[in-house]
Amino acid sequence: MTTDPYDLPDVSGLVVGVLGGTGDQGRGLALRFARAGQKVIIGSRAAERAEAAAAELGAGVEGADNAECARRSDIVIVAVPWDGHAATLEALREELRGKLVVDCVNPLGFDKRGAYALKPEEGSAAEQAAALLPESRVTAAFHHLSAVLLQDESVREIDTDVMVLGEKRADTDIVQALAGRVPGMRGVFAGRLRNAHQVESLVANLISVNRRYKVHAGLRVTDV
Repeated sequence: MTTDPYDLPDVSGLVVGVLGGTGDQGRGLALRFARAGQKVIIGSRAAERAEAAAAELGAGVEGADNAECARRSDIVIVAVPWDGHAATLEALREELRGKLVVDCVNPLGFDKRGAYALKPEEGSAAEQAAALLPESRVTAAFHHLSAVLLQDESVREIDTDVMVLGEKRADTDIVQALAGRVPGMRGVFAGRLRNAHQVESLVANLISVNRRYKVHAGLRVTDV
């Protein structure tokens, strides 16, 4: 019997943690999920910094150091800078044991010609996370969202699809459902983690679109 791909679980009661929640992408995601009714905790290396950012966001968002954020959350979104990705996850291996981890980090380089994709040794940021967190349930999603739009409270809907990758359907279904909690946003299954590099790399193309047209481009998948 085939399971309906549009039949997604209720995730409204899950606590969402955002590692790197004081950065632009992390703050934006935290704000959107909190406004959608999720309990949200943002993490930072310094608890005081996370608490200050949470107070600015309001909407019931809490702040904590990264370890406490990971321990208290059901779903943990990794939104840290690429250059701190490996060290952050290595330090939190115990706290992230058994957790559903959603990696949204894009390994990019920048030069005079613009943004370009980097190729991590493991293949992608998500695969690096899976290698560093063998006892966590690692997925990948939320790569193509504009931090500007996420943080703009006058923007009521985020008009975009979210490509979700992972090894187990139960996990990707949860992440798709979480994406769908944000008005205008939809989660779409896009394959296993071995396909994460293309998804992460596409951000370099979107940056080029944004610069040329002075926009905050997102993605839509047709006929789904």
